[in-house]
Amino acid sequence: MHRVQLHYTLSRDAGDALIRNPLPEMLQAVAQQGSISAAARALGLSYRHVWGALKRWEDQLGGELVTWGKGQSAQLSEFGTKLLWAERQAQARLAPQIAALHADLERAFAVAFDADAHVLTLYASHDDALVALRAHAATQADAGALHLDIRFTGSVDAIRALNEGRCTLAGFHTVDQPAADSVAARSYKPLLQPGLHKIIGFAQRTQGLIVAPGNPLGLHSLADVVRTGARFINRPLGSGTRVLLDDLLAQAGVDAQAIPGYMRNEPSHTAIAQAVAAGAADVGMGIEVAARTRGLDFVPLVQERYHLACLKASLDQPATQALRRLLQTPEWQAHMKALPGYTPLHCGEVLAMSTVLPWWQFASKKRAPLPRKQP
Repeated sequence: MHRVQLHYTLSRDAGDALIRNPLPEMLQAVAQQGSISAAARALGLSYRHVWGALKRWEDQLGGELVTWGKGQSAQLSEFGTKLLWAERQAQARLAPQIAALHADLERAFAVAFDADAHVLTLYASHDDALVALRAHAATQADAGALHLDIRFTGSVDAIRALNEGRCTLAGFHTVDQPAADSVAARSYKPLLQPGLHKIIGFAQRTQGLIVAPGNPLGLHSLADVVRTGARFINRPLGSGTRVLLDDLLAQAGVDAQAIPGYMRNEPSHTAIAQAVAAGAADVGMGIEVAARTRGLDFVPLVQERYHLACLKASLDQPATQALRRLLQTPEWQAHMKALPGYTPLHCGEVLAMSTVLPWWQFASKKRAPLPRKQP
């Protein structure tokens, strides 16, 4: 079976064709010109190049493309004619989709040639405010376009990606002033280093139980989930919400294994809410906006901070500065406030990590006493 590979060309003048394919172009030229030499001249190529290319394609495709007899003009074989017909049919049928893809590619590459545009790669724990920020940033072209390349992953994996140089910012979340012996501290402390990393403030958001409309099982705490045997759905290991849940369970003295469904997981707050809405689960841990968007009820359990971590060295990069300016605008902060369960918190400000995440204790340096003057 022969397969199709798609390629595109980036140049100052790529022509008007939606998809360029040299084989149909050569076949078309041969059909119109009646000889390989005339086809080569029409295409601006050498006779040797066109002849050799046609022979290579005949070998690869397993069929004769061009035929001619003594004293006769070159003609396409039946196989060559069908190939040219197939190309025309594909171009005609796919023209709208190809045109849309062509326009998307040109818009994307236009950023690379725009000196005022910035691209910022962000690996982050799933967050609806970041989704809204990406859309909001795309509308702020007057201030220099900022394109957020966001890859949603677990909080732990996001920080690892930052440390491995795969992104400029990492989004993760913790409760305010997490304890030094918390699961959060054990998860994030080995990955972050004061002096090397910095925290950019972003948001305060509400996490809690996503339940069916009317909260039919009367769930108001994690202990209620255990007591009622409600079918729970969790977030994966390494996600910030899983870390948060394990801390809350430890604080409440609840055994995780006593929760039906603790080992079942979904990759995002949206997926958790969808599972509850579809009746596949009775309850899951997530953010308020995910529940409200789907008409579900929400039981708040804790307020947490959503942080953007970066390397100190990247604070002066134009893309990071553009993001910080955007985060501090009244327009964006008003937009965030409109999201259920969200409040801007030190939005765009650079924060000392040892203040936001007080897991490190630095011994104060005592000055050595000055030597006494000899009489």
